Amino acid sequence: MSANPKTLLAAGHQTHYHEAGQGEALFLLHGSGPGVSGWANWANTVPVFADRWRVVVPDIAGFGFTEFKDDAKYDIKLWVNHLLGIMDALDIEKASFVGNSFGGALAIGLAVFAPERVNKLVLLGTPAGEFVQTSGLRGAWEYEPSLDNMRELMKLFPYDVSLITEAMVQARYEASARPGAQQALRKLIPQPAADGPTLVKGFPAAALAKIVAPTLVVHGREDRVVPPECGLLIANSIPDADLHLFGRCGHWVQSEQPRRFAALVRDFLSE
Repeated sequence: MSANPKTLLAAGHQTHYHEAGQGEALFLLHGSGPGVSGWANWANTVPVFADRWRVVVPDIAGFGFTEFKDDAKYDIKLWVNHLLGIMDALDIEKASFVGNSFGGALAIGLAVFAPERVNKLVLLGTPAGEFVQTSGLRGAWEYEPSLDNMRELMKLFPYDVSLITEAMVQARYEASARPGAQQALRKLIPQPAADGPTLVKGFPAAALAKIVAPTLVVHGREDRVVPPECGLLIANSIPDADLHLFGRCGHWVQSEQPRRFAALVRDFLSE
């Protein structure tokens, strides 16, 4: 956790977020998975952009330390409304969005349903189209909270597993072991089929083609959570999109290639 987490009310959810810097608004949107939160995904990235942008790192409804409601229907409509509520509460009319995995899908949703609120998009390891559920996504659903299970699950994410520290494992485990956290996560991601492959569906090419925001698509070539083909589909479908494929890189581009990622995104956002 950072020293200064804040809370606000958005879409009826007590919402946990972090904020740093001044300038044009830049949201960093987290992925999904056990123990996930905005800060867990982006703590090391915030200082990279806070010198020039107003960086906002929220925990999206149902994830991290933001409220989860048993009676709410968690879907892209609710998540987009929640993100719009966060923007309104912070008096942000328009922003750029860096979305990691689930966060990228949410950024796409915002760009499709509320294009006037989006400046630019950066999509990391983002699902799109239709693909067979990967070992990483299956493992996230099947995970039972323990340090050993978290350590094994995290090995599916980066290309170089030496990146994973015991401190990271401990922090993710503690967050995942909060009462109700894993049950909540299982409501938010597809349950693996008992027999045969499980299909995962993201935004189709027809929806992506409607996006007008300039977009940078970033993917790890060795991503075992969201196939690189998803990144290619996004880049081929959004009219104003570029694709950067990082070699020897898995699902955590911002952590696995921090210097090159930061340079690439800063250049794109500054154009």
